[in-house]
Amino acid sequence: MTSRQIAFFVDATRCINCKTCEVACREVSNTGGSRRLRRVRSFEGGDFPQVFAYNISMSCNHCEHPICVEHCPTGAYSKRTSDGIVVHNPKRCIGCRYCTWLCPYGAPQYDPKEGTVRKCNLCLDQIEEGDTPVCVASCPMRAIEIGSLEEIATRQGATISIRNLPSSEVTKPACRYRVRKEALDVEP
Repeated sequence: MTSRQIAFFVDATRCINCKTCEVACREVSNTGGSRRLRRVRSFEGGDFPQVFAYNISMSCNHCEHPICVEHCPTGAYSKRTSDGIVVHNPKRCIGCRYCTWLCPYGAPQYDPKEGTVRKCNLCLDQIEEGDTPVCVASCPMRAIEIGSLEEIATRQGATISIRNLPSSEVTKPACRYRVRKEALDVEP
């Protein structure tokens, strides 16, 4: 059990799909090709005249019960007890990609150049220096924040049950989102 679980809060009602968070993350994490440690996904649906569309900016959810930590055959993943951040040690990773298959949110990304997996570490270096993750700092709409899960979970509209996303029951993601009612995992 962590003493203070750090979590992302993403206000999807403010996300304009500009992908600035993706670009900033890619720059800092030095990923190339199709690998993105943070992704903005767009969803749309419904029947005229009741249509909906929404954007979800997502990276590793730093889950309360991370399936990657539980099932990594080499122990390359760990969950810090001080803040709940799920970290990946590339020196222990053998590139088996088991975590990429298990994570319901697609957070771990295989890097064929390095032969290992990479994932969001919540810009751990910046957090330890008192700064914020690059995705938070770069978002022009201020749609992404970090804070304690305890505080974030009490925000108005905070949820993890979002239409088109996997069930939160398996890993208990430590992130919360504010979405319009059309995006909730129930019929509007």
